[in-house]
Amino acid sequence: MTTIGLIGSGNIGSTVARLAVDAGHDVVLSNSRGPETLADLVEELGPRARAATAAEAAEAADVAVVTVPLKAYRQVPVEPLRGKVVIDTNNYYPDRDGHLAELDDESTTTSELLQAHLPESQVVKAFNNIYVDHLATLARPAGDPDRSPLAVAGDDAAAKQTVTDFLDSIGYDALDAGPLAEGWRFQRDTAAYVTPYAEPGSSYPDWSGRPTTAEALREALDAARRYRDA
Repeated sequence: MTTIGLIGSGNIGSTVARLAVDAGHDVVLSNSRGPETLADLVEELGPRARAATAAEAAEAADVAVVTVPLKAYRQVPVEPLRGKVVIDTNNYYPDRDGHLAELDDESTTTSELLQAHLPESQVVKAFNNIYVDHLATLARPAGDPDRSPLAVAGDDAAAKQTVTDFLDSIGYDALDAGPLAEGWRFQRDTAAYVTPYAEPGSSYPDWSGRPTTAEALREALDAARRYRDA
């Protein structure tokens, strides 16, 4: 099976790792604090998981998942990810990340920033618009009528297919939202962000999840508007 290298192992990263292990993939986890701080998570995940440095996780990965705060994206190792598919889970939170002029003026997107940092990797945006508890609980087998889609955006068709196959293995369909430049359609503060997977009336931190459909997610993506066009 595929080896998934996690660059960052927080809420989303650890949840993706659990889903991946349950699907039979191997995972290599890393964070900014060192492999020893991941011992409990590795023990929980079992023999398909191990901890490493970020560079080692990138080197081991068939597919990498970058799930670090956006402000740390320049610390993602470049050379060991050369030629590899990289899933970007990031969102821009200025109160956490500081203000980035090119995002504030909407001249680029978060995943395009990561792609520029990793010029010889194939970046695909995914996992950024679903609440972590929903991601953990809404996975369904192929063919299940309650299976939910996750939006993906990327500039390389083969890379998007690789990510589609990975999502399929962990219990989700993929909905192609277009190139990386269209990734803004499912960033924070859009109709496609979290809401399609949340029960009406539920609120953070008590969101209860519900399956969604490709039609509902597509409608949400199409409803997105940029501030500069308002």
